[in-house]
Amino acid sequence: MTTSPDFASSFNAIAAEYAAARPGYPPELFDTVEELAGRPLTGADVLDVGAGTGIGTRLLCERGARVTAAEPGAGMAAQLLTSTPDITLVRGSGDALPFADASFDLVCYAQAWHWTNPARSVPEALRVLRPGGAFALWWNVVDRSVDWVREQDERLARLKDRRGPDDLTARAPRLVQDVDPGLLPAYREVRWSRTVPLTTHLANLATHSFLAVRPPAEQRAIVDAERAVLTSIFPEGEVTEPYTVRLTVVPRRGTERSWAGAIPCP
Repeated sequence: MTTSPDFASSFNAIAAEYAAARPGYPPELFDTVEELAGRPLTGADVLDVGAGTGIGTRLLCERGARVTAAEPGAGMAAQLLTSTPDITLVRGSGDALPFADASFDLVCYAQAWHWTNPARSVPEALRVLRPGGAFALWWNVVDRSVDWVREQDERLARLKDRRGPDDLTARAPRLVQDVDPGLLPAYREVRWSRTVPLTTHLANLATHSFLAVRPPAEQRAIVDAERAVLTSIFPEGEVTEPYTVRLTVVPRRGTERSWAGAIPCP
């Protein structure tokens, strides 16, 4: 999971575009997090690590959680505070969480754990969790069972730099257990879709790190080529993007604790 710093930092320059174009997550994802963690989000003290522009942060708040966001990137953190000014935001990464032991009931990594080093981030998550807590890792992954998605993914795969993060989304449970064999990760997949204008779909593509690090002219050429292909598939200009959220929830060993009665974040 070692990556070039250029990939991890590339989002800061495009934080506004990221916030506008990236997909969110379906309610079923948070239902499943609650099921696997064995407790509700309402009233929980939740740490959202690698919070980015706050896409997952806001949805956790809407579920009644009391959320603290941790984000290392200046541009992403600024965008998060622009859209969610009342959130508690701390600059920090998953490999070195700037929080006291046993501070949180749930630690979440929405589209972010692949930027960490598991040998560091797993012990750090366990350290800041309270007994009975859990940490959750999830990613939106395009659904390659749909023909046009698979064909697009194959075209773009030829452009990806090997220095970028590998797709570990389905291997996350094994990677966690490699660090601590005593942990018992649970894995689920949640299918969903969103329908957006073609321009939004293309803007979403442009926010991915393998494109964001390229020179502007090269980015435009790649996006324009995709526009030409997709315009013939979606002549009305609306694209239905199918996703599978790959979710891993890892309970911390320890006594159970009730999450009821706390005040949700604003």
